[in-house]
Amino acid sequence: MLKRILLVEDEEHLRTTLKLNLELEGYYVNAVENGKVALLEFRAARYDLLVLDVMLPELDGYALCEMIRLENATVPILFLTAKGGSDDRIRGLKLGADDYLAKPFNLEELLLRIKILLKRSEKTEQLADVGNLFVFGTNSINFLTFEITGVEQVERQLTKREVMLLKLLIDRKGRVVSREQILETVWGVDVYPSTRTIDNYILAFRKYFEVNPKEPRYFHSIRGVGYKFTD
Repeated sequence: MLKRILLVEDEEHLRTTLKLNLELEGYYVNAVENGKVALLEFRAARYDLLVLDVMLPELDGYALCEMIRLENATVPILFLTAKGGSDDRIRGLKLGADDYLAKPFNLEELLLRIKILLKRSEKTEQLADVGNLFVFGTNSINFLTFEITGVEQVERQLTKREVMLLKLLIDRKGRVVSREQILETVWGVDVYPSTRTIDNYILAFRKYFEVNPKEPRYFHSIRGVGYKFTD
């Protein structure tokens, strides 16, 4: 089956050159120049690998990677960027990227890294169900199927947005996540519900997962700042 690559690069000459060379290697390539468009394209179709620049219009590569990882934990992501410092690489990898190649780069090296990531992805696909299962206390969350088992061992099917919010908080376990970051990452750059909406989600999580929802162990509200998950 033809491997599908989403290439996100705002420099027109480089975008065109990379698209041509990737197509010559036998890949299907959708090349876009803007982070917001890339997110829409990712949601509209299946891709086997993403190549992301960091400095993108409207939605930068870091934010794009973070939003994609809430929806898909396994698709390989390779950052291709002029921001090649160690702090930048660490930040990209912490957000869920699989590889990081600094500009200027050798085209042959890029093609080899893409080939390796795709092979690795094929080998790990069968482990996706295990990798997407998170257990805490007597609770469990399957990020792939959106199914949970709560504190009373009651099974429920959650909405995609509920699971995205759970994953954001759990990925940042022990750290406060601001309301602004939640709204931007989970609801998106164009949709901003009231912060009361987030409060309602947190109340629901406490009902699902806490022994005593009034004295939460896992899901905490930090007044005036945001929310935190601890286990």
